[in-house]
Amino acid sequence: MTDTQRSWEKRLAAKPDELTVDYVESLSYDRRLYKYDIVGSIAHAAMLAQQKLITQAEFRAIEKGLVEISEDIEAGRFEFDKAAEDIHMAIESALIRRIGEPGAKLHTGRSRNDQVATDIRLWLRDEIETLRAGIVQLQQAFVALAARHTEDLMPAYTHLQRAQPIVIAAYLLSFVEQLERDSVRLRNCRTLLNASPLGAGAIAGSTLAIDRQSTARQLGFADIVYNSIDAVSDRDFGAEFIFDCALMAAHLSRFAEDWILFSSNEFGFLRIADAFCTSSSMMPQKRNPDVLELMRAKTGAIYGALVALLTILKGQPSGYNRDLQEDKIHIFSAADTTAKSLEIAAAIVAHTAFRTQEIAAGLDAGFLDATALAEYLVTKGIPFRQAHGIVGALVARCEKQGRELGQLSLEEFREGTPVIEADVYDHLGAASVVRRYVSAGAAGPEQARRQLAFWQEHLAGQGHAGR
Repeated sequence: MTDTQRSWEKRLAAKPDELTVDYVESLSYDRRLYKYDIVGSIAHAAMLAQQKLITQAEFRAIEKGLVEISEDIEAGRFEFDKAAEDIHMAIESALIRRIGEPGAKLHTGRSRNDQVATDIRLWLRDEIETLRAGIVQLQQAFVALAARHTEDLMPAYTHLQRAQPIVIAAYLLSFVEQLERDSVRLRNCRTLLNASPLGAGAIAGSTLAIDRQSTARQLGFADIVYNSIDAVSDRDFGAEFIFDCALMAAHLSRFAEDWILFSSNEFGFLRIADAFCTSSSMMPQKRNPDVLELMRAKTGAIYGALVALLTILKGQPSGYNRDLQEDKIHIFSAADTTAKSLEIAAAIVAHTAFRTQEIAAGLDAGFLDATALAEYLVTKGIPFRQAHGIVGALVARCEKQGRELGQLSLEEFREGTPVIEADVYDHLGAASVVRRYVSAGAAGPEQARRQLAFWQEHLAGQGHAGR
């Protein structure tokens, strides 16, 4: 069998038109599966020999030929011909040319349908671990930066308005928490996809006595997919994987948005290293956070990949359809973009400095201690809703007069409510507020140090265990 004489073409009266060849080929992008295709083929051939469907000598010839093909591809010596359509036929055709008849027996008891379903699962198992390692690197960068700022303060925002004071470490560790959920989701995705479809054939299995459990064990799968129809048509795991990437991209985009704002002159909270900025072609003073802007934009491409795959899946009848060939375009794209964004995000975090003096100089603006004052009134026996109204009136008064809460006299405080005593001043000001946070997970220095210690220990073990 040659690349231009494939067995299934004997059913057709004419060779495919060149337009058809160009339109249906997937070799241009699925060639990256070659290692997994070869590993799967060796496992399949070993099983065929065990089941006496081929001889041990034929198995050895197949294995040797496939290893040589893998080495040639790795070294760039392998010539890919688009007429082969996909990586499976490119490898099989090359094998037959090298070893003859034994190579033509390799496809016994399997179809390209279960073959590609196996390849993509094997590839995703490794890719998920690569992404999880990238998550750990980014988490470690956040933790290292947080360790330098357990006492330094910044405002926290709701509705992009100043809300309450926090330590910078707590802010940074919030991203570590988000990334941990991303890692757990990927781990769960890997668990669900770790079942072998190999041997399900085109849709109904085989009349030959193949051993699917054998190939599953050889390939490190936890089990097999038990229904042959579902085995060849299931791409739920692909959609779930892209969703995991999409949510991770959302987290990275929100991080990017924060730091784009925080690096501006209007905020001036941090400085990103020049290596991760660009300048303007016209305005020589500019330091633009272009890398973060592109990270934010690339989220849309990953969302697009998810919508594309879901759309591919929703319109198909049961069983394998050629539509599924397109799944890899979107899975590969989402994986590649996510991996690059994780890598550069870790580099940016590692080379960013918070401008703590500048932040501290403007920290009193925005009445960040208002909530703490309301809670102070609660300790004096005033219901929170009533306390909320009292403090709101005091804030309005200070705003009109251009003063801060801590600048009110005790008499002025008592105009709001007589329960206020001189100790009220111990509860005002950003530094006093953050020291008084006592609830678990709060954004004060003590809580941040406890969280930091947890993450330092957790990530030292690679961060693969959920909390």
